[in-house]
Amino acid sequence: MKKASEIKTDFKIQTKIWIESQDGQIAFGLGRYHVLEAIDRVGSMHAAAKELKMGYRALWLRVQSSEDLLGKPLVTRTKHGSTLTPFAKNLMKKFKRTRSIIQTEANDVYNDLFNEDLN
Repeated sequence: MKKASEIKTDFKIQTKIWIESQDGQIAFGLGRYHVLEAIDRVGSMHAAAKELKMGYRALWLRVQSSEDLLGKPLVTRTKHGSTLTPFAKNLMKKFKRTRSIIQTEANDVYNDLFNEDLN
C-alpha cells in the first residue's frame, strides 16, 4: 500500500451557483439551464424531457417553478412544440457568463492559495 506522501493527485476547485429567492427556493441553476437548452435544441418540452431522461411532469414543474419565482415566462407553448422566450435566452446567456467568471476567479484563488500545497 502506498503512503499518502507517495500518492500524486492533481486537484482543481469546483464551484456551483444558482439563483434563489429570499426564502431559499431555487429560481434558476445549471439543471434548469440544461432543461431550457434541451427545449431550445429539440423544440418540445416532451422531447426535451425524453432526451434528459426526465418525466415530462418533472421538467414542466421545474420550468413552471422558475417562471413563477422569476415572474416572467421562459417557454412559449404552441401547437407544434415549445420555444424559449427572449427573456429565457437572455437569462441563459447571463447565467453562463456568470458561471464562467466565477469559475475563472475560483481557479485563480485556488492557484494562489492551494496549488503549491496540493499539486
